[in-house]
Amino acid sequence: MGVLVCCDCFFYRKSKTKPNGKKPPAEEKKQYLEAEFTKVRVVDFDLKELVVLPREIDLNEWLASNTTTFFNLINLQYSTISEFCTGDTCQAMTACNTIYYWYDERGKKTKCTAPQYVDFVMSLVQKLVTDEDIFPTKYGKEFPNSFESLVKKICRYLFHVLAHLYWAHFKETVALDLQGHLNTLYAHFIVFVREFNLVDPKETCIMDDLSEILCAPAPPAPAAPSSPAPSPSSHNHVTER
Repeated sequence: MGVLVCCDCFFYRKSKTKPNGKKPPAEEKKQYLEAEFTKVRVVDFDLKELVVLPREIDLNEWLASNTTTFFNLINLQYSTISEFCTGDTCQAMTACNTIYYWYDERGKKTKCTAPQYVDFVMSLVQKLVTDEDIFPTKYGKEFPNSFESLVKKICRYLFHVLAHLYWAHFKETVALDLQGHLNTLYAHFIVFVREFNLVDPKETCIMDDLSEILCAPAPPAPAAPSSPAPSPSSHNHVTER
């Protein structure tokens, strides 16, 4: 299957305007918001039912299980387009008009390419979710006091990866016919982090237009033939983080 390499994530444009020769980048057309794509899902039920904490499950256990699952699924989704996310096509980790910088353990800020950033994210999260002292799997093992803050950190990074997938690699995703999987994964993730307040709304607001479409309650299923038919019823500046 031939797939065009997407360069959407490098969107700055030169201008003849003075004094600095630049102007704010123009608002990009967001293909992922078009109805023909947003209607494509792999499930047709309310995702809210999947994220609500079951009465018999400990909150930390629920957060650990779901966070690990989202990490694996987002890592898998990214892997489908990773050959198109290169240092040449994605020279910065971008989503909408936001550039994400990586901060190391000492707090040093580094601008890196998107594949480097994603590699940092996945390596860090892999290290955390496989650490028995942080994500315990043995009976009687306690979660650390810092567990919730670490889950929030993981979810924030995973959101960055999802946002980059939509912004820079949605064309490849469509070419591979995987937009339904991406839409469902994104909606499930957003509903989950909203349910438990795991990501600051200021962080996710850059994708609010998509979130409001994908996270709306699923429409009722069509009635059976024998039943009566139901009645018909931005910003242009670049943000650095």
